[in-house]
Amino acid sequence: MPSNKTESDIERQNRFVAEARRERERREKTYREQALKMFPWVCGRCGREFSGKKLRELTVHHKDHNHDYNPPDGSNWELLCLYCHENEHSRYEDSASYSKVTPGGDQTSSSGHRPFAGLEELLKNKKG
Repeated sequence: MPSNKTESDIERQNRFVAEARRERERREKTYREQALKMFPWVCGRCGREFSGKKLRELTVHHKDHNHDYNPPDGSNWELLCLYCHENEHSRYEDSASYSKVTPGGDQTSSSGHRPFAGLEELLKNKKG
């Protein structure tokens, strides 16, 4: 039975397969692929296990929040599920915003309300 495929169809398939192999090799070199090979497929926070299609929900978290620091031993990575990863980043952002506030320092309220404004003056007048 003769094949209906032309030479160009076969060449196109060969190019497609070669490109797919190159892409797979490139992907395997990324830190996510490296981390998935190094660590068990378990969220480091909630302990949920991943496999199959659900594996895409497992992300690589950079412990120091520097995405450019990717040591080959994986010491800056941990695998987290989407939910725990989002929680980790929101906690980090919250702590960063609160670290700008120093206890006892001059702090202005964002609302403009100052409940103790004038209290010192009132106390002085009461004593005097």
